[in-house]
Amino acid sequence: MVTSRTLANFCRDNSGVSLVEALLTFPIVMLVFAAFIEFGYAMSQWNQTVKALQYGARLAAVSDPLVPATAFSTAFPADASDPLNNGKATPNDASISATCTGSGCSAELKRIVYGSKDAQDCPSLASVAQIGMCHINPRIGASNVVVTYQRSGLGYWGRPDGPVLTMRLEVRDITFDLPVLGGLLGLNDVTIPAHPVTITTEDLKTCSTC
Repeated sequence: MVTSRTLANFCRDNSGVSLVEALLTFPIVMLVFAAFIEFGYAMSQWNQTVKALQYGARLAAVSDPLVPATAFSTAFPADASDPLNNGKATPNDASISATCTGSGCSAELKRIVYGSKDAQDCPSLASVAQIGMCHINPRIGASNVVVTYQRSGLGYWGRPDGPVLTMRLEVRDITFDLPVLGGLLGLNDVTIPAHPVTITTEDLKTCSTC
């Protein structure tokens, strides 16, 4: 009798229910809250990547070719094979291209990515004359940047400042930094899109006073 009465009282007792509900919902609420914060953080990294590529493309368009000189001159000779054709428009053939990435590119790529031809990693702003792409997004390194030059159909054979080309700059193998969701849900391998930026080059000659 006493046992059944005690059990009945226990079943009717509602004290502590709110605490149990709070303990059950708190982790879910915190996970949703963290998801909102990390979504904003991911969008910030996305935007930094786009801005870094836009800056790098503008800088590369007025810099010495990022492709090694031998590969560049082979793909885009300055003079026509027949000297009589000098002065004529260069062919509009986008299939003629030269691509490089990482260690396969010249020191000019490091100048654009790191702000210095001699840097092996992203240096402090105080130690470089100009900012690099890594100062906009520290996750970008020289090994993550891919540069492609293509014929644009602009310019002419024998042009003193070299060919006018279309240049595409993009990033590869950069993943989002998601401290919470990455650890809980294993989302650390989500790759940021390449975001290719295409721009028409100018003289492809680095300004000594820039």
